[in-house]
Amino acid sequence: MKVTIIWLLLLLPCYFPGFLISCKGNQIDNLNRLIESRKSSNPPNPELWGQLDYHEYSHNSPVYVGSQEGSMQGDKINALPGQPEGVNIVQYAGYVTVQYAVYVTVDPIANRALFYYFVESPENSSERPLVLWLNGGPGCSSFGYGAMQELGPFRVNSDGKTLYRNEYAWNNVANVIFLESPAGVGFSYSNDSSDYSKVGDKRTAEDSYIFLLNWLERFPQYKTRDFFITDRNAWVDDGICNKGLYDYLWTHALSSDETNEGINKYCNFASEDSVNKKADGDDNCVRYETQALLDMGNIDFYGIYAPRCNKSVIQPGSNGNVMNFDPCSDVHVTSYLNLADVQAALHAKATNWSGCCRKICWTDSPTSILPEIRYSARAIRVWIYCGDTDGRVPVTSSRYVIKTLELPVETAWQLSY
Repeated sequence: MKVTIIWLLLLLPCYFPGFLISCKGNQIDNLNRLIESRKSSNPPNPELWGQLDYHEYSHNSPVYVGSQEGSMQGDKINALPGQPEGVNIVQYAGYVTVQYAVYVTVDPIANRALFYYFVESPENSSERPLVLWLNGGPGCSSFGYGAMQELGPFRVNSDGKTLYRNEYAWNNVANVIFLESPAGVGFSYSNDSSDYSKVGDKRTAEDSYIFLLNWLERFPQYKTRDFFITDRNAWVDDGICNKGLYDYLWTHALSSDETNEGINKYCNFASEDSVNKKADGDDNCVRYETQALLDMGNIDFYGIYAPRCNKSVIQPGSNGNVMNFDPCSDVHVTSYLNLADVQAALHAKATNWSGCCRKICWTDSPTSILPEIRYSARAIRVWIYCGDTDGRVPVTSSRYVIKTLELPVETAWQLSY
């Protein structure tokens, strides 16, 4: 299996040491809280994943791959409620249980159930690669955002009950898994509520790995396919990405010259401890960074030229079109995924679904994963892609990251169209 990792647009994944994920937040809110939590008195553990070994079941624990006989057929979706007629795609949805064997002779421990949605390519699916899609946040739904608002086969109409086709869906050229992780996000859950206070980058990665091994047992025909891991959150280094963010705001006329001058004068983004240093008293840097965000005003940070959602003007009877951007798609998707017949069709546990939900505790998140990218790039292909209208993890940040990596260039910069 040939593996490729892609960071798209934005990488990446209750009270806890440093970071509260709210059930009413969105992807920007959750990323903002994670970054701000580094300035707290009890921040997430910033060490690289390879140096961490604090979970009750580490990566050295035996991985349990259970029998998946009959599960693939049981996960098949006949049709989603409100699905347009004449759709020729095969869809699956369900849960894969994450299990660790503490001792080889003891029954595996199973607490966490990760929800997935899988859609095959309508043509030549047996020849298409396999793609695993992961949304950022951390703590936001790959299904509700990735599948239902970005690259999946359907979008939700403004009535919150019916769907329309996305002609540019990725499953036109690939077989795509959308994984809601960690447990506590979307439809994914744990039978042990204490799990939600132990979440972090490392355990999310470990659980996702175990999910994938078991999923491939459920769908063994995909074991030999080319495999792509894709993620919508390329925030890979706090210092570099922060500098790129504020440079982007200024170059796009979203912050003033005075604010930009103050940031360049007082903020040392090159310092390895630049984020924590601000918590120790660099008030001038914090003041100008805050002002930059205030200068920006009330715009959509993910699409600086896009309109904001005005719920008062939603017309429930209107049909969507993928060519027309709908700023209220969050509202429509939340309504749709909370319908009882939709949750039943998805084989999901009945719940109050939200895009960035569940009180989970983020306990570790390195301030930079550039060493991990350099290491991965020695064996697999890594592609960092971004557009020019996203302000949260902008093109400037991606350019600075690529330059810092100092890796050999295989394909030169080119237009995306």
